[in-house]
Amino acid sequence: MSLKLRLLLTALVLPLLLMLAVAVITLSLHRDDHEGQLEARLNQATALIEPSLLTALRAKDLSALEAHTANLLDLPEVTAAAIIDTDGTPQVEVGRLTPGAPDEDTRGIVRLGDGHWRLIHPLEDNANTRLVMDIDASGLLLGHYRQLGASGLLLILGAAILGLATANTYRRLQRPLEQIAATLARLAQEETTQPLPPSPPELPPLDDHINMLAWRLQETREEMQRQIAQATRELEESMETVEIQNMQLDMAHRRAVEANRVKSEFLANMSHEIRTPLNGIIGFCRLLGRSSLDSRQQEWLEHVDRACSNLLMLVNDILDYSRLEAGRLELERMPMEMVELIDEVLALQAPLAQQKGLELLGMVYDDVPAVLQGDPMRIRQVLTNLVSNAVKFTEHGDILVRVMVEESEESRVILRISVTDTGIGLSDEHRQRLFDAFHQTSPSHPREFGGSGLGLSICRQLVEQMGGEIGVESEPGRGSCFSFTLPLTGDLESERPPELNLAGESILLEEPHSPSRYALLHLLRRWGATPRPADITSPSSPSLLIVSLGAPPYTPELLQHWQERISELQCPALVLCTASPLEFPDIMLPTRSEMLAKPFTRRALADAIQRILTSRQPAALTIVDRSAGMADTTLRLLAVDDNNTNRRLLCELLTGPGVEITIAEGGEQAVSLGREQHFDLVLMDIRMPGMDGLEATRALRRLDDRWRCTPIIAVTAHALEEERRRLMASGLDDVLIKPLDARDLADLLSRHLGSAPHHLLTTGASSEKTPSSVLATVDLTLGTRLAGGREELAHQLLLQLADSLDASEEAIHQAYESRNDEALLDAIHALNGACRYCGAPRLGLLAETMETRLRSRGRVAMAPLIEDLADAMEELRQWRKAQSEGAHPSSITKATANSSSSDSVR
Repeated sequence: MSLKLRLLLTALVLPLLLMLAVAVITLSLHRDDHEGQLEARLNQATALIEPSLLTALRAKDLSALEAHTANLLDLPEVTAAAIIDTDGTPQVEVGRLTPGAPDEDTRGIVRLGDGHWRLIHPLEDNANTRLVMDIDASGLLLGHYRQLGASGLLLILGAAILGLATANTYRRLQRPLEQIAATLARLAQEETTQPLPPSPPELPPLDDHINMLAWRLQETREEMQRQIAQATRELEESMETVEIQNMQLDMAHRRAVEANRVKSEFLANMSHEIRTPLNGIIGFCRLLGRSSLDSRQQEWLEHVDRACSNLLMLVNDILDYSRLEAGRLELERMPMEMVELIDEVLALQAPLAQQKGLELLGMVYDDVPAVLQGDPMRIRQVLTNLVSNAVKFTEHGDILVRVMVEESEESRVILRISVTDTGIGLSDEHRQRLFDAFHQTSPSHPREFGGSGLGLSICRQLVEQMGGEIGVESEPGRGSCFSFTLPLTGDLESERPPELNLAGESILLEEPHSPSRYALLHLLRRWGATPRPADITSPSSPSLLIVSLGAPPYTPELLQHWQERISELQCPALVLCTASPLEFPDIMLPTRSEMLAKPFTRRALADAIQRILTSRQPAALTIVDRSAGMADTTLRLLAVDDNNTNRRLLCELLTGPGVEITIAEGGEQAVSLGREQHFDLVLMDIRMPGMDGLEATRALRRLDDRWRCTPIIAVTAHALEEERRRLMASGLDDVLIKPLDARDLADLLSRHLGSAPHHLLTTGASSEKTPSSVLATVDLTLGTRLAGGREELAHQLLLQLADSLDASEEAIHQAYESRNDEALLDAIHALNGACRYCGAPRLGLLAETMETRLRSRGRVAMAPLIEDLADAMEELRQWRKAQSEGAHPSSITKATANSSSSDSVR
């Protein structure tokens, strides 16, 4: 509120309001006083004339009564008077009364409005007669109005006087206050001000205080300026020091980033450089295992193979751990099915579990959605590590994998996956450090069980990166339970359809293992069957007998018992064995009966039951082949490779019982074959002239719906992690590194098709690359091993390689001179692939090293090896020339390479 408005309210408005209130009260009192005086005169006149009126009434002298009544008109306010009876008839009326008879009960003065009154006075001795007078009181109202006017004039005069006084006071105070406000504003803006003049006496001594404030502010400002100048000088010195430190930190950061990049590149290169000789050693050990060895040599070879596998696992763990620590591990989101994922993990661990006689069981509860979105590869990696540890540290009992829903909301579900074993268990101290890197529960475990101590640390980081938590419950000697949560998205309303419809079939079940029995009973009931214990006599013949024999060795008493029981029941039988197909017992089974190895997938169990029940025949006893663990279904494979050597060796490795392999020389021929027939799986070379492997894969996918879900596997001689991800993102289902390993092929077929031919399960040549520690130009012994023990084939492959050297050298030379890195990579890759199955170790290792350097560090890093490559080609041509001239192959098979190839060894 401004000063002017406040002065008006204080000095003008409030006094006027008080004066107005006094005037209103005074006028009201004055009016009441005048009306009271009038009433008193009227009552006095009435009292004086009342005796005369009563005398005239008693005498009934109307003339006297009228004369006395007329005397009342002498009063100026009385306009009419009358003597009125009870019925309202006037006996005497002087003047003219206002119309309207008064009520009988009315007494005193009645105000009729507009300044007119009526006085009604009953006469004392004659109560039925009343004196009525009309009175004109307008004179009182006029007097009241005159007093109101006079009061208004006085109020206006007072307001004028107060307004003049207020305006004069405001003018006296306004200028000093404006000067004070302007001075304060300048002080707020830190401007210099002049001293204020003396203030009016009405104001306190503000001028002195403001002048003192201005002086103090001026001193403070000058002191602050001095301090700012000092602080600025000190800050400049500090900024110079900070700038130097920032430059040093920036340089250190750049060095750290560069060191991290160099480390990542080093790990990527070392991944290949270490795995190349290591996988070669593994491959040669397994090839050597196919030859005739005595028991001691075979034992030594198994120790070497086991040590190499442990070293390879250690290299893989270190690479995964380094990626996680660097935050470079990216998670994928794709559809996955938990039942299939669990079955794949258990299938990989089945051989060791069967060897130990362990019950390995996976249970996916029915409320788990059929299809979820997540990273199946990383979930499979965590589960594989946990199940592998459980099998490794468990000598007897069982291992149970459970998948259940812990929480669910809308399109999000949290799964709890647990792996429970009956192994050695853990103490409290060991549990606390179990997930630390390079830590194992006991110093003897690395020697006894192998491993790097990185697996559980990697599992913890993977689970946490996927948004879950992992933990363990364990007691020494009582086993362990590892569990982790897994947040996933998917359609929570989707239900897993039953794999089989048994429509009330009666099935006898004998399963000694309680969790397996519970799972089988639940599955059979879900499929619509009526399961009963096998020891109960049924009034009718059952449709099927399912019996579990457990793990070997099988006692004659056990086999005899079930032989008699099966003969007695006269129904087909499905025999479950915790063993590999090679260890199945010889037992007489009815026709259409089968044996199934545990652990089995849900799909494999459903297929076995369906095969038995859909082709029931009279029960004739026959002998079931021990290796016939699954249906003898021919697998139709398509192998695509532009190199004739590779094609021939693919045929040699894959051809066997249960496998039908078709060869295509390029992408166009593969697509043409795909239009004519469908294959169960395709092994696709990537770098081929014309239509390469990626283009051929896309063309096959477009053929029909069956081809969209057909597994197509990339087969390449060189696959770094980045290239592997690129191939997987391009529509390929998996990646294999040349040369193909029978065990890897068996695992791959089991993973993608659910089964693998037995000749692949019983052989093993697991070498991804074939370097040789003796860099010979030609080594027919090595070539024979690579050719599956066929010396003639090895010799032919070497001849073909030597005959193709001119074209390869020309392609490499042209690409290098034209600086066409893509063509150079194609040419070296083709030479590398051609050398992999031939006994030309020096040339093969040079081609492998050049391809690695070209991929990882470019053409400059590869250039120093071109001369060595030309020398190795020339030496192989000389060998070919000697062959044409009739020299014996063995005369030069051990010729060592010159020292110029030492760079390739590095």
